[in-house]
Amino acid sequence: MLQDGVITEAVSREVARARDLGHEVMLATGRAVSMTLPVAEKLGIQPEYLVCSNGAVTMRRDPEAPLGYTRAHVETFDPSVVLTALHERLAGASFALEDEHGHYRYVGEFPTASLGISSERVEFDELLGVEATRLVVLSLEHDQEEFLGIVEQIGLHKVSYNIGWTAWLDIAPDGVNKATGMERVREWLDAPQSRVMAVGDGRNDIEMLEWASVVGRGVAMGQAPDEVKAAANEVTATDHEDGLAAALATLN
Repeated sequence: MLQDGVITEAVSREVARARDLGHEVMLATGRAVSMTLPVAEKLGIQPEYLVCSNGAVTMRRDPEAPLGYTRAHVETFDPSVVLTALHERLAGASFALEDEHGHYRYVGEFPTASLGISSERVEFDELLGVEATRLVVLSLEHDQEEFLGIVEQIGLHKVSYNIGWTAWLDIAPDGVNKATGMERVREWLDAPQSRVMAVGDGRNDIEMLEWASVVGRGVAMGQAPDEVKAAANEVTATDHEDGLAAALATLN
């Protein structure tokens, strides 16, 4: 899928082929559930599980549920201490908390649709004491190096964090990431880890690619940053070159 959300014909074709061969084709994403389900629908897949919110929420397929999925596992934390520390050091930053239902409470400004379909603007104090699946911090005035410096200064204890493509910081419960969600799903499906293939291009994919690369296949997209490629044991072409389709074409 391209950065603008377009799924090319080649990717759609290879996803369908892998699905029809009997592979469990699923999504592990930083998106909330409400933003993940439309992607699965576009791809024409109904996997048994979906790993959302960078591993904090895992959904199980349930045809009787309103959305076709129910929550199978949720990890939350109280980000108040970290939130307060970041708020003091990042003047002008925007903050959003996602709860286990995919609802966002936010302060500041976020790109249109980046917070899903359920969100509300609140006062900063209303973010404190809320059990969240993740905390999102957006600060266009700080680059990645500045973000890293501030993170190191305050020490993010009992949380996991990822710095995205721009000045976007994702903070999750301690030890929670796409890899922990995928490993839980692998165990539920009783699938050999040697049969796992994970494909990603973002810094929030690093743990997942490292996990898949142990005895399976961790595939970094060609446009991925160097540290993401270093976490993988394979690199495919870029999304504009249909690198995902090329990787999926190797499945039999």
